[in-house]
Amino acid sequence: MECDKCGENAVLHAAYSGLHLCESHLCRAVTKRVRRRIREDGLVSDDATVEDPETWVIGLSGGKDSVVLTQILHDTFAEDPRIELVALSIHEGIEGYRDASLEACEELTDDLGIEHVTVSYAEEFGVQMDDVVEDDPEGMAACAYCGVFRRDLLSKYAEELDADKLLTGHNLDDEAETALMNFLEGDISQIAKHFEASLGPFDSSADAPTEQTREAQDHHIPRAKPLRDIPEKEVALYARFKDLPAHITECPHAEEAYRGEIQDLMLGLEENHPGTRHSIMAGYEKLAALAADTYGGEDSDTDYGECNNCGAPTARDLCRKCNLLDALEAV
Repeated sequence: MECDKCGENAVLHAAYSGLHLCESHLCRAVTKRVRRRIREDGLVSDDATVEDPETWVIGLSGGKDSVVLTQILHDTFAEDPRIELVALSIHEGIEGYRDASLEACEELTDDLGIEHVTVSYAEEFGVQMDDVVEDDPEGMAACAYCGVFRRDLLSKYAEELDADKLLTGHNLDDEAETALMNFLEGDISQIAKHFEASLGPFDSSADAPTEQTREAQDHHIPRAKPLRDIPEKEVALYARFKDLPAHITECPHAEEAYRGEIQDLMLGLEENHPGTRHSIMAGYEKLAALAADTYGGEDSDTDYGECNNCGAPTARDLCRKCNLLDALEAV
């Protein structure tokens, strides 16, 4: 099997496009698509200057997705003084898992010369995920607790680091699964929030998926997902061929049953109908823009205030994180 670009040995057949790609052209294609997404989403603001650069905080877990994102962002903006990159890692307190991935984070950021900040559940909340899973006062999957705690710390420290944007390594598979879950649940308001929080472009352009841009938010640092056009397999191959220090091991507490079902469904659909993930996202982003136009922005009925306990943005008296921490203390 030969690369369709150069005739060298191919390492991937991208069934959705029909292309056979060698190691070099696969890595080029991944980088090109990430940079195109950055342009289409208008991530680099017109206000970013040499004198007043933007700070982009990257949620760096040490897994393949965040490591690849960090590497490509560094390669893209290392010589651009308008953008400053900071990596933010979170230690959840999972024995035999997070320590190894944090070593990968430290190795990568040392190699690239990127500032690296690490925070932990233990220091911030007085809990560790191993103990949370054992106590489980709410009868929830471990990922439900961890997702709330992780989002809280990412938002809090992005704010403290004076971030203009918070970037995460969600790939095409992740986003297509989330899109399908939101649609199957019939949650139009959540679809609108998805657009406003991380899918909508910051500035409209001829290349943007939608003409509508996201509304400015003053209650959260805006998020972006530059990897969301890249299939998970291609991210993994990129990490391997670039010899990046990615810690590719599944969390021992991972047990999102519903997402697992959607994952299996998506794999089957993609195998039988290549390009399904891309078409889901293409349609979903347009649907999300329409939902945001009706349910989001200034028309949203979500009235954000501050948590009575920690001061985090929330529509309730207590934010979800503080509710969960109260439940854990009561065990």
